[in-house]
Amino acid sequence: MQSLQQKASEWSGVSIADAFAIDEANLFHKLGLQTLVNLSTNFYNRVYDDDQEWFRSIFANSDKQNAIQNQIEFLVQRMGGPTLYSQRRGHPALIARHRPFPLTHEAANRWLHHMGQALDSTSAIDDDSKIKLINFFRHTAYFLVAGVEQKDQNFHVPCKDAALKQHPCKNF
Repeated sequence: MQSLQQKASEWSGVSIADAFAIDEANLFHKLGLQTLVNLSTNFYNRVYDDDQEWFRSIFANSDKQNAIQNQIEFLVQRMGGPTLYSQRRGHPALIARHRPFPLTHEAANRWLHHMGQALDSTSAIDDDSKIKLINFFRHTAYFLVAGVEQKDQNFHVPCKDAALKQHPCKNF
């Protein structure tokens, strides 16, 4: 049986090594808090203003400011900064936290469209960091799709959240 990480690599076109290249660089230190704040704010402004109702509806029951704050804290933690997200909300458990949402390939593509635009319009992000980030985001988006697709099956997910840097499953 194919692992969720393998599915994510296949569907995203991003190898596991490229997806986790962010672990070789402390992007929090390199980019700084304000850049991650700007990226997250820019991204969620795009998401909540999306012209496609089906996509906006995924976020309809989520407060935009909370979504921005959650993403900032997750990115700070995941990119090598302090564990703000875990301190406030516990383990990120990305698959479990995203299970209530209708995550499909189409939704992942739309999410990635907005993240790509947000990355491109956040001028403080250099090209090398941008590549590392988009590879991480692409792989993680499809990791979530693979995980959510398994929710109705009796499938044991041995590594429920490899997107967390400190998680032991990241080394597969």
